[in-house]
Amino acid sequence: MTHDHDLVLRPTEAQTAAALAPPPGRTGGDLVVESLRSLGATTVFGLPGQHALALFDAVGRSDLRLIGLRTENNAAFAADAYGRLTGEAVPLLLSTGPGALMALPALAEAAAASAPVLAISSQVPTPGLGGGRRGHLHELRDQAASFREVVKSVHTARTPSQIPSVIAEAWESALTAPHGPVWVEIPEDVLRAETLIPQVTGVDAFPHELAPRPELTALAAHWLSKAERPVIIAGGGVVRADASGKLKQLAERLNAPVVTTFGGKGAFPWTHPLSLRSWLEDRHTTDFLEDADVLLVVGSGLGELSSNYHTFFPTGRVVQIEADLGKLESNHPALGIHADARLALQALLETVEPRPDDQAPERVRALLAAIAERLAPQDLALEQRLLTSIRAALPPRSPSFWDMTILSYWAWSAFDAKHPNTMHSAQGAGGLGYAFPAALGACVAEPDTPVLAVSGDGGAMYSVADLATARQHDLDVTWLIVDDGGYGILREYNTASFEGRTTATELTRPDFVALAESFGVPAATTSPDALKDDLKKALTTPGPSVLVLPATLRMFAPTHL
Repeated sequence: MTHDHDLVLRPTEAQTAAALAPPPGRTGGDLVVESLRSLGATTVFGLPGQHALALFDAVGRSDLRLIGLRTENNAAFAADAYGRLTGEAVPLLLSTGPGALMALPALAEAAAASAPVLAISSQVPTPGLGGGRRGHLHELRDQAASFREVVKSVHTARTPSQIPSVIAEAWESALTAPHGPVWVEIPEDVLRAETLIPQVTGVDAFPHELAPRPELTALAAHWLSKAERPVIIAGGGVVRADASGKLKQLAERLNAPVVTTFGGKGAFPWTHPLSLRSWLEDRHTTDFLEDADVLLVVGSGLGELSSNYHTFFPTGRVVQIEADLGKLESNHPALGIHADARLALQALLETVEPRPDDQAPERVRALLAAIAERLAPQDLALEQRLLTSIRAALPPRSPSFWDMTILSYWAWSAFDAKHPNTMHSAQGAGGLGYAFPAALGACVAEPDTPVLAVSGDGGAMYSVADLATARQHDLDVTWLIVDDGGYGILREYNTASFEGRTTATELTRPDFVALAESFGVPAATTSPDALKDDLKKALTTPGPSVLVLPATLRMFAPTHL
């Protein structure tokens, strides 16, 4: 008869010998690195600092690839992009106090975009924890408190033996839907302390699946099958769940038009007969969505940008599939289904009935024609021509990263992403300086693919230091800087709201071409007429490059005011 205790796996003689004689000179920093390697990490981002030196020393003695950027915020943006493209938890290594706090804006973006960043920070020595004011360098009263309301979860290792379990717990949290950044901190003395703990080899983490409740998907399927005018809003949750294929199947089975949010770009084919594209900042689209008798919202909280600045008020039934419980029914009453988008769409596909509708494609064509008619008299040919040139030059599978600039705002609505998970912007939290460092992270994630970053001159000034990173690692990034002499979108907002006055929007800036060349990065000035050819040449030339486009762009007229 077999008993449970007979099934316990016993170590081999070699494993026992290795445990009894672990490699000498190992520290808490080595335990962090060994835990990360055991979980599958291959690449880390970050900047060294005094309290974190033992951690970086351990990384330097390991086979982890370290990508060191020039500021912590940019390192976190790079880690964010790496996580978005790979779906993996990405270690971000930081030092105590100022270094850690510098990463806050980027971690806020990672939280808004559900990017699985594993931020690991040093802390003051253990006696300084718990609010004691011992006067350590970089000391904060409660460092974790600065991050607790930004990240998904906070974890602390106070002894070397806690490190593997804490890292695994944080890893699991980052990769459980909804994905998101997590915070780990380890005191300096714990990172430096020599340890007799055997080499870490058996750490594992199992993210939880977030499956829908069947009674909810059954009711949703019934509503959708019987609907007269169903419409689907596809958000970033569809992209993160790799559920674009299932979304297309469901839309075709229901003959339901699909609009993608700005975070969901590429989730549905741009030229599909049922594609409403991404014109969410348009009253025609808002009216179309309000007219739906059943609206299926997948992977979106219907926030400010996705609701035409909260001017959208559905009149029919709403079904909302959302992995982030806090976003479920946060803006509109709905049949809320707390689930991963892929699992929920699969459940609907298994139960929904085909719904014939020959008129749906014509309704889509009429809407897109109405949008084009609204834009036509606004003299916006330049902006549309620039997007056409970028799309023609950029390979279909190449990732693009867009800063908070006028051309990016245009791209949210009017750019064909071609494929899911290829267009990303900072629209989650809305901070400047995202595009270029994020593009660097994408270059590391997909080293054989050219990557595009698009910034304004104001946003570019946040990131110029990392031209050195691009050159140091020879990353295949092309950076397009639209130079209009200031914060262009704020200039527009000020002019519209304050009787034509602008304050602090006009900027002195460098010669971006000369500046890039001083880093050893090829650079050139381009024009609207030459942009397509210049961009195509830059994207097909290995290594980093910069193109500067002097142009003053305008936004299309808003429809929510």
